[in-house]
Amino acid sequence: MVAGQLTTSVASMCEELSGKVSDPSRAVVQEVAARLGQPLRVAVAGRLKAGKSTLVNALIGRRVAPTAAGECTRVVTQFRYGPADRVDVIDRAGRKHAVPLDATGMIPTTLPIAAEDAAMIDVQLSSDRLRDLMVVDTPGLQSINTDISETAREMLFAAPMADDVDDDSREAVAGAEAIIYVFTQQVRSDDVDALEAFAKASQQLSSSPMNSLALYNKADKLSPGPGRDPWPVAGPIAEEQAAILRRAVCDVVPVVGLLAETAEAGLLTAADCEALRTLAGLDEEKRALMLASAGLFTSTDGPVGAEQRHRLLERLDLYGIHFAIAHLQANPHLATGELVRLLFAASGFPRLRTTLHQVFGVRADVIKAGWALGRLEAAAAAGPAADRDLLRGAVESIVARPEYHRLPLLEAAASVTTGQVALPEDMEAEVARLALTDDPGVVLGLPDAARPQLRRSAIEAAARWRAFANGGATPAQARVANVVHRGFHLLAQRLG
Repeated sequence: MVAGQLTTSVASMCEELSGKVSDPSRAVVQEVAARLGQPLRVAVAGRLKAGKSTLVNALIGRRVAPTAAGECTRVVTQFRYGPADRVDVIDRAGRKHAVPLDATGMIPTTLPIAAEDAAMIDVQLSSDRLRDLMVVDTPGLQSINTDISETAREMLFAAPMADDVDDDSREAVAGAEAIIYVFTQQVRSDDVDALEAFAKASQQLSSSPMNSLALYNKADKLSPGPGRDPWPVAGPIAEEQAAILRRAVCDVVPVVGLLAETAEAGLLTAADCEALRTLAGLDEEKRALMLASAGLFTSTDGPVGAEQRHRLLERLDLYGIHFAIAHLQANPHLATGELVRLLFAASGFPRLRTTLHQVFGVRADVIKAGWALGRLEAAAAAGPAADRDLLRGAVESIVARPEYHRLPLLEAAASVTTGQVALPEDMEAEVARLALTDDPGVVLGLPDAARPQLRRSAIEAAARWRAFANGGATPAQARVANVVHRGFHLLAQRLG
């Protein structure tokens, strides 16, 4: 759950307000308080066959979302934490239709109602991964099947759900606060259109690249040849795509989603490892023939049964099989657990987890607090006159606190990184560091400096930005500079 300085302060404020305002305003205050205690909502979007559900399974740490096309893949599916596993299909009238997980622990591919009548699949799982993150898996966008594409757009950006559906289900799509956009080839204009559509439909800070991340999935397909390492190619391509999308996402991370799902969901068994060990012991010519293509791998005669080879292909694909065999040749006694760790590292997922923490985890407190204060301000404007001063006074008391300055910092950084306010690259980078991390050493570019040196550097940075604001900056640049100046001033105070 999100429980930072700001959300804690706003939650305490809501508790105080609840006993002072009238019934209509109290309902809003209680709604805000409830939302503050919920995890950050992250929508996973992209084209059909981009591997979204595979990555969702890797994020959750369980193979629950079906990866093959079926009725359920045409419906938005929300994954959230619960004390026990439970799946409900929610229709457009708000009724819940409970369905059991299938024999393999996955959501059934067929639904108890027609897919067009389903507004949401709500999945509760007892997975610790979901305590701090609610994941929303969306149907494919920009598909060649117009019906599915339009359905995906309607569900992702309009979320037409009945009023009596529970809050988690009703708000899961329209209220997504961050997005992970998945693609498997160079981005096209419709990818950018989809990201912009999300920005318009989402909450305040989600409309900037601060809370949007892109994944270049299936990076193994970029391998220059059978068994060759794809990362020397995938890394530079991801950097090129990040430059193209720099106004829409904060980063592009290359991944091999299938390997990540297999490693994170514990899908590789000891029997699989033994089969790979057997294949590693084949003579080089025979092994090269089998690994030349997926068809040859499953059809060529060999010491491992065809069914087992099909399973390996489903779990690892040819790149993962090549990778595993190479490591088993180098170390024939490699244990299953160690092989899984190597596959996880080869998937690119460790970098993704770090990036997710930096992009979403660190900012969740500010995102939630910003949403809550905006909701209370709207309630003050539209609610009973007797409550207006109470609500506005409470909001102003939070805004005046030093810790709240992270929100205008994020807004300033968003205006710079999206190109709304032009700054030199070094100044743009400094704004981003100040907004996106609490580590003074990282902010100031002095990771090993002592506290007194960091404080002096923060004071110098504050003075430099104040001078810029007062000496030739445009009005838009001056607004950003004044926010950054105060940010460094507060940092210097904290270091003092």
